[in-house]
Amino acid sequence: MDRFFPRTVTPYYETKNEMLLLGDTFELLKKMKKESVDVIFADPPYFLSNDGITCKSGKMESVNKGSWDKVDSLVDKHKFNRQWIRACYKVLKLNGSIWISGTLHNIYSIGMALEQEGFKIINNITWQKNNPPPNLACKCFTHSTETILWAQKADKKAKHLFNYQLMKEQNGGKQMKDVWSGNLTAKSEKFAGKHPTQKPEYLLTRILEASTLPGMVVLDPFCGSSTTGVAAKRLGRLYIGIDNEEDYINISKTRLETILP
Repeated sequence: MDRFFPRTVTPYYETKNEMLLLGDTFELLKKMKKESVDVIFADPPYFLSNDGITCKSGKMESVNKGSWDKVDSLVDKHKFNRQWIRACYKVLKLNGSIWISGTLHNIYSIGMALEQEGFKIINNITWQKNNPPPNLACKCFTHSTETILWAQKADKKAKHLFNYQLMKEQNGGKQMKDVWSGNLTAKSEKFAGKHPTQKPEYLLTRILEASTLPGMVVLDPFCGSSTTGVAAKRLGRLYIGIDNEEDYINISKTRLETILP
């Protein structure tokens, strides 16, 4: 796999087509080669760790994910989002695109940050979960969706890739809509270990099929358990994953070693 970083940066795990890096996302993106990736998928912290409770497998659980999912103020949250999105702009190719997943806790800040940092939003995808956990407080509607923003550089010369015909074929010959439905992550996809916000493989498969071609480079700056990497490997894309939690990087490594292209 081509070098995307100076030799002072040592990957935690590397093969011909995959690279996992353990460390601070901001510091590693600063060192990454300019305009070196074709597509970015990011599932950043949602900042919903507020000491509340949720329902999981019929049991009450804390919504707290960890220190990485907490923020002191709205100002700090937006500063965080602008900082990492700015860093992604630098490493993304002119004709590349970025996908960002989030909930109401963070997605509105992300949308504003994208435009402030030189991006133009292409689509606002609504991922509808067929089997969401119930709302225990019973004071609002059950939270059953997440938003995925798809954006490109707001440059007149930028032309993002969209595999329109493939998406149409997968949708029975009709234009695919911006509402996607499906179940939460299957237990079979969690064999390598537990990650609190692991995305289902079908979701990342569609994203990469829609916006990449074989051999293109996919970056996930908050890779977690690397569902992005699993989809990329199956589809013949190159993958770079970054995370600051060694446990999650090890889950990623196990999954990538198990998956066949």
